[in-house]
Amino acid sequence: MRIAYDVSPLSHPRAGVGNYVLCSLRGLAEAGADVVAFAPVSARGKRHVEATLRGLDIERRLPVLPLAHAWRTTWSRVQRPPAERWLGRFDVLHFSDWMYPPQRGGVRATTIHDLVPLRFPEWTHGRTVRMHGAKYRHAARSAQLFLCNSHFTARDVEQLLHVEPERIRVAHPAAAPVFTAGGDRADLGRPYALTVATLEPRKNLDTLLDAHALLGDSLALAVVGAAGWGPQPQLDRPGVIRLGYVDDAELARLYRGAEVFVYPSRFEGFGIPVLEAMASAVAVVASSHPSLDESCGDAAVRADPDSAEAIASGIEEALRRRDELVPLGRAQAARFTARGMGDAFLAAYREALARLRE
Repeated sequence: MRIAYDVSPLSHPRAGVGNYVLCSLRGLAEAGADVVAFAPVSARGKRHVEATLRGLDIERRLPVLPLAHAWRTTWSRVQRPPAERWLGRFDVLHFSDWMYPPQRGGVRATTIHDLVPLRFPEWTHGRTVRMHGAKYRHAARSAQLFLCNSHFTARDVEQLLHVEPERIRVAHPAAAPVFTAGGDRADLGRPYALTVATLEPRKNLDTLLDAHALLGDSLALAVVGAAGWGPQPQLDRPGVIRLGYVDDAELARLYRGAEVFVYPSRFEGFGIPVLEAMASAVAVVASSHPSLDESCGDAAVRADPDSAEAIASGIEEALRRRDELVPLGRAQAARFTARGMGDAFLAAYREALARLRE
């Protein structure tokens, strides 16, 4: 089975979607799958993709084009030429949120990471709402397979996109191998709580900042994440350390050095940073929204994301229960592996291919 996999999201610095794509490719490679990673990209985008895929035994087709985003958009809208003209024969074409190229044959598959643009457009940039809306409409008509990062997202796809259950499968992500309990620990000069999020409304950092202020000055708050869209949280406060976007190696050091990890997001598809923190032996406080149930399991303190008092209380509880929570978290993170994800993808592809050939 030859799998053509759209890696457009890897042409930019990785956040949640890119990490899911990378984990799936790592899992497929571990399972011995025949994968060709493809995307029209800019010169800088190609460097991002090549750096991300370094060490993975998969074929690359990454033509450098000026205005690559416009090429991807046009290819999706015009629906020609078919991808086989460029990639040769394949059994599966797995497209991303960024484009949905045409194909002559084989399984048509995609990933749904979350339906935030549909559920809560006010939490998403208008361009993202338009891009995802077009993808959702196209995929609901044409895709034989939807791979979702959680059962929560799968239920959303069934209910909101009206996709039949037989077209939906779940493949949970895993923390990357760099996130382990052993290794260097960051030293920020004082004990700190850590949060990791793109700075945008859905991630709920304003409520976390209010919670941090309730804790006094015994614990700094380190904030990792690139600027997103919309009103930005006011991070120029006493005890708050803004670190911006960092690579995985530095993020692993920051997790290991933290007293506690806090993830107050109002809504997620799955919540990969929860697993990263748990794998790094950090006690976790996470939003009580049910979209985080699968990543948290029974290994995190849960707190109402709309209550600064609840989040502050959750942080205090996690610090008290750290010796209990850390081993629970490591066991929870160990349940999710890239190989398991790759096997889930392959099983879903095979089922869809069999149905197509009936």
